[in-house]
Amino acid sequence: MSKSLKYILLFIGFTLLVLIRFFEHELFYDPYLTFFENDYLYIDNPRREVLKLTIFTTLRYALNTLISLAILFLVFKDKSIVKFSALIYILSFLILIILYLYFVINPRQEDYYLFFNLRRFLIQPIILILLLPAFYYHKLKK
Repeated sequence: MSKSLKYILLFIGFTLLVLIRFFEHELFYDPYLTFFENDYLYIDNPRREVLKLTIFTTLRYALNTLISLAILFLVFKDKSIVKFSALIYILSFLILIILYLYFVINPRQEDYYLFFNLRRFLIQPIILILLLPAFYYHKLKK
């Protein structure tokens, strides 16, 4: 693959991640989007449909994961990195979704800040932001 094609595909990948974020209100059911935009530490938890919220959060995580894995492959050209990253994404999802559902089902005002930060790992490509420099550093050390 030529360098120019690689950079074009990377640009497309990062653009897709940005578009998911930009159109999050239109694409995904998530009453917490507007809840956390307000002064959430002092207001009640929003009304929500737990199953629908879980499905859309899972969909968003899956889209971010697939795009992130493609970006990792384009950057490092190493299938073992992609396989290891996929394992990290799967294990992270299982842990995060259990904690996420706990906070959704048992909302307590004193837990909102923790819930806010935990939720970010599910709806934003934070794991990619952590994995890119980690694998780059690993490649430098090798």
